[in-house]
Parts: sequence; C-alpha cells; structure tokens
Amino acid sequence: MTKAILVRQYGDSDHLRYESILLPDPGPGPGEVRIRHQAIGLNFIDVYYRTGLYPPPSLPFIPGVEAAGVIESIGEAVSGFSIGDRVAYAGGPLGAYADARNFPAERLVKIPQEISDKEAAAILLKGMTADPVKAGETLLIHAASGGVGQLLSQWASAIGATVIGTVGSEEKAAIARELGCKHVINYQEENIPQRVQEITQGMGVPVVYDSVGHDTFQASLACLAPRELLVSFGQSSGKVPPFDITELSQKGSLFLTRPTLLDYVKTSSQLTKSAQALFDMCSHGKLQTLIAMEG
Repeated sequence: MTKAILVRQYGDSDHLRYESILLPDPGPGPGEVRIRHQAIGLNFIDVYYRTGLYPPPSLPFIPGVEAAGVIESIGEAVSGFSIGDRVAYAGGPLGAYADARNFPAERLVKIPQEISDKEAAAILLKGMTADPVKAGETLLIHAASGGVGQLLSQWASAIGATVIGTVGSEEKAAIARELGCKHVINYQEENIPQRVQEITQGMGVPVVYDSVGHDTFQASLACLAPRELLVSFGQSSGKVPPFDITELSQKGSLFLTRPTLLDYVKTSSQLTKSAQALFDMCSHGKLQTLIAMEG
C-alpha cells in the first residue's frame, strides 16, 4: 500500500486528495530503483499540471516532478547505485507526491553528504534551471524573490554578474537585495523598461530571465539591448499572448527562447554535471536555500 496525493479532476489545490493506493507489484522494473521519499519539491509546473494547462498522461494522476529520498530496492540492469544511497531527481515522469515510487536510475543524482534531503528537494529543479549564467553580464530577473529567482540572483551575483531584479512588494525587494540583486525594481510602483534604461544608461541588458509570462513579456523585450536574448521559461501570470515575430526585428533584431530544463540534461552525464555544479555552489556557501514549506 502506497500513500499519495492524487488529482482526479483539474482545478485548484482543493482538488488534491491524499489517498492510499494499492499497487499490484511495487518492485522496481529493469533500469529502475525504488525510492522511499524523504522530501518532495513543490514547483509552479505542478500547478500547470493540476489545472490542466499541461495535460498529464491520464486522470487520475500523482503530480510532482522533484523529490529526494533513499533507495530501498534495485531492479535489474542498474549500476552505480546501491540500497541505502541518498538520491534526488528533478523532471521525468510525474509521481513525486507519494511516500515511495519506482524511478529510472539514469535520471537520478546522488546527494552529497553535506546537502540535506530537504535542501536537495528544494533546489534541484530550480537550481539547474538557474545554471546557465555568464560572469560579467548585467541581467534582468523577473520574480527575483521567487523560487528560481532566488537561486538565479545568488548564483549570478556570486560569479560577478550585475543583477537587476523585479518584485511586487517592498518585502520581496528586501529579500531580493539580500540575495544579490544590485538593483531592485518594484513593478507596482515603477516602470520596468524605464528603470532598466536608467540603470544601464540607455544600453539595455544582454539577457532577461522571465518566468512570469503574460504580464511581463512586452516589458522584457523593451529592456533588451539590440541583438540580445529573452529567456522565457515560465508563465505564472498566464501564457504569453500571440505576437508578430517581426516585433523582434523592430526592437533590435532580438532573440527569444522558450527552454525546458530536460533539453539541457538529456543524458546522464549532462544531468550529473549540472547537479554537481549546483551542489558545489551550495557546499561552498554561495547559495542560500530558503525552504518556504515544511511538513
């Protein structure tokens, strides 16, 4: 018997149901291990699946794409892992909102001794999303006090980038400054493109990281220097509306990408390399992990 949170119909969080489910054979299959979860990561993508914005394979389903735990059994054709190993994952099949599950071994990373299970579950997905930052750049990060924004701001600041962060309140502005934002824009009170142009002396920024979507898309384009890049990786305010791509040329031959983490960690070696870079930043005290919810 496994206990899990199920979604039987799309909707708000009150549609989540904590239930006991009977699995005919809970043992791991070839290439899989069985993990006893110790901590589960909560991410905005979980909301997308719960509301049906991202369709799951079927209804009902167990949401969640990130967790950390201990291997309790191993299937055939698995190498590099042992029973008792502490492991974590981010992405892959849904099903993290459960006390245990089977998971492909090739999509797991081992948790270093100095990283707790709660920290691993809190940072892996968000932290690997924050990985591609270049030293010396001036970058704009929307929702700088949010999950990815917190890690991205710290990481960028630690390697010598100048961070401009947007927030929606003075309370969040204080968090953003503490985590490395040199400049903070409260979009409730300030015009984002105007402030960016003031900060950069009319140059604009080489990259904008936008997880907000609908409400910030046009402002993000307006903040870029010519021939530079908008990274649109979320839509917490809703989908980006349809737009004419000639806007990109009119605003300075801009580049636009809509990445997903899984395309950057397709292979086991890519996954391990990205996770290790994140864990190293945490181990050296350059990333502060803020856990908002504990159960």
